[in-house]
Amino acid sequence: MLRPPRPRLKRLPINAVVPNAITVLALFAGLTGIRFGLLGQWEKAAIAIVVAGICDGLDGRLARLLNSTSRFGAELDSLSDFLSFGVAPALIIYQWSLHEAGGIGWAAVLVFATCSALRLARFNTALDNPVPPPPWQSHFFTGVPAPAGGGLALAWLFLSLELGDAFFRSPYLNSLWLVLIGFLMISRLPTFSFKKLHLGREAVLPALIVVALVAAALINFPWWSLATICAVYIVSIPIAYRSAWRMRRDEAAEPSSPAEDPPRI
Repeated sequence: MLRPPRPRLKRLPINAVVPNAITVLALFAGLTGIRFGLLGQWEKAAIAIVVAGICDGLDGRLARLLNSTSRFGAELDSLSDFLSFGVAPALIIYQWSLHEAGGIGWAAVLVFATCSALRLARFNTALDNPVPPPPWQSHFFTGVPAPAGGGLALAWLFLSLELGDAFFRSPYLNSLWLVLIGFLMISRLPTFSFKKLHLGREAVLPALIVVALVAAALINFPWWSLATICAVYIVSIPIAYRSAWRMRRDEAAEPSSPAEDPPRI
């Protein structure tokens, strides 16, 4: 009696593998950051988290460019984000500073990691929502994204690597900062998303010049540059709130209805 042929595994094009491979590299970078943190090598630990952030910024864009987005890739990306930007930065900061505060420092780690998990869970459930979001919302994230939160968590470490530990290594300062960033991740505040950003032809050359200047600053003054990026991001949050309010007002307002004053934060 002849046996029925075994079903062959479906072959995947290389385009579908590349974005997931970069996501795995981000996961490796996050785990490596934890390793360097346990060894007390703070510069290498910080660089590992930055590398994880770069990989995270590339995988989704490559997936959309190669038309290889999938639910598997989205779930893998969320798991990688939780480890690389929810667990790794918190453990690095704990080893660097928070352990001196005892239970308070560990509580801050737990709050930050929990907020990161909740933020990613909210993002995943939004993918299954059959009701499309309003057009204005496509230009913003809801709350601080996990990669940005992981970078912001290391802001005082960046400054410490440049200016020393006299003030920036305070366990209570870092505990409060970690909790604050955790709450920003689960907040409903709109933050800028550049997925829908399109550059005109006349803006390409200035954009390339800006990218070159940022790259040069990161190479020559890495810790000052990273701390500055964190500061600029924090300043951009109220600007994003204002911009989101205006876009929402323009979409919802009728010609006969007068514009209201913007809400205060």
